[in-house]
Amino acid sequence: MRLTKTMRWTALAACTALAISACSTGGDKKSSSEASGAGSDKKGGSISVELGEPQHGLVPQNTSESEGAEVLNAIFAGLVDYDIKDNSPKLRVAESIESQDATTWTIKLKDGYTFHNGEKVTAQSFVDAWNYGANQDNAQEALPFFDKILGSDELAPGKDKKPTADKLKGLAVVDDKTFTVTLKAPFSQFKTMLGYNAFFPLPKAFFTDPKAFEDAPIGNGAFQIDGKWEHNKQIKVKRFENFPASDGKAKLDSVTFKIYDKLDTAYNDLRADNIQITDKLPISAMATVAQEFGDRYIYKPDSGVGYLGFPISTNPAFASPDLRKAISMAIDRESITKTIFSGTRKPADDFINPIIPGYRQGALGDAAKYDPAKAKALFAQAGGLPGNTLEIGYNADGGHKEWIEAVGNQLKANLGIEVTFKPFEKFGAILTALGEHKYSGAFRMAWSMDYPSIENYLRPIFSKVAIDNGSNYGGYVNEEFEALLSKADAAKTDAEGIKLYQQADDILVKDLPYIPVYTYMSSAAYTKTVKNVNVNAQGQMDLANVELA
Repeated sequence: MRLTKTMRWTALAACTALAISACSTGGDKKSSSEASGAGSDKKGGSISVELGEPQHGLVPQNTSESEGAEVLNAIFAGLVDYDIKDNSPKLRVAESIESQDATTWTIKLKDGYTFHNGEKVTAQSFVDAWNYGANQDNAQEALPFFDKILGSDELAPGKDKKPTADKLKGLAVVDDKTFTVTLKAPFSQFKTMLGYNAFFPLPKAFFTDPKAFEDAPIGNGAFQIDGKWEHNKQIKVKRFENFPASDGKAKLDSVTFKIYDKLDTAYNDLRADNIQITDKLPISAMATVAQEFGDRYIYKPDSGVGYLGFPISTNPAFASPDLRKAISMAIDRESITKTIFSGTRKPADDFINPIIPGYRQGALGDAAKYDPAKAKALFAQAGGLPGNTLEIGYNADGGHKEWIEAVGNQLKANLGIEVTFKPFEKFGAILTALGEHKYSGAFRMAWSMDYPSIENYLRPIFSKVAIDNGSNYGGYVNEEFEALLSKADAAKTDAEGIKLYQQADDILVKDLPYIPVYTYMSSAAYTKTVKNVNVNAQGQMDLANVELA
């Protein structure tokens, strides 16, 4: 993610309370079928949906952000999937995933899955993809996800060192439908994590020309790419006719992911039925979207957590935990979520999202309590900031300007500092700047789970392994935190593991490498021309089940 972006950084922004802009909802509406030129048959038709420009090429092992993952979720099928109601893992391409000791796992595949070019999906398809993702020479963002597999150290020995192997010792193909995975140590969450896109299979064609694959990926999912990714414009997919009926073939003929720079523009297109679904809404829509869209407005708990982050390792100004706690206590989370987000976000009180087993209400303690007087005293005691100034960076394509400026104004008023803002045009741009250590100010960030586990809110964002190859953009290191993660990984029961992960969470609460500000609610909407629209806890549309109304 770059740290493994195992967990996926989310570009989601949020909605808010400004008056809806003057876009018309009246007479120029077109039905989706008219807009697409498709018929009204519920078994077919074409729609368009909102998307932000993905950061990288559409390779599962190199995608750790929300926009690319949205497309990959439509064109790939993984070993497991997650129940859209309770997030529990359920087998998909895998017939079984079994282990007696949580260290050696045997994975058997179902029949019937092929890639879109006709190649059969086999055990080798997974093993080849994982070996590629684990090799640091390939610079894949999902590399940290393979760190638990035996032999990963040889493929990823670290910066300025060369790999001494090209295959993971812990992977072994038994036959076309069976492979085994041996981990370095027991990891009870292994089966759960296998639904994440880092573990998707790759066809042989990928290894022939990886660069060409980035714009025209060949997946094994319900939709297949239609043409090539037209950057900053659109990505078109169409139903894969040979997808197994037992997994549920796509009902639509095709879907166009229309790429937007601004959520307000996408929302206006939704209101005009130029697109039919968006799973991200601009802040300007928040106050009125429920009234306007009624039961076509989806509002439910989402796995995301929004943070204010700090580049601890590269900017000594942010080194003091007390200074970070003072900043946290100077933020009025209730006001931000109610005023800016019109109640469509919840104040964060833990590093763990409330929908995940292991979340503890109020775990952040005093750090989450709005107390300007104590915050100012603690800020002074911690030595303040150089020049009494703070810069906060954010991506401008996600609707974050309003809440970041609100936070900045609170810090200015409560701590007596000057706050400036640095917008990055694209979400990918701020990720790249942070990853290359070219930005040293505080920054807006958010995390949406890769898989439903408390571990996924800890290791991918705050562990050492996530610094060079994952999502630890702050460069945070705490050996006690690392040791607790290892103990939790090896727990013999879920309950024991959760208790140990919570102890690791307590270390974060003390150190505050990031400040959790709010947790997300899914805010999606769709037009009258489609039905069966749903969004999973990762904020991704379940496009295979969407039909024309």
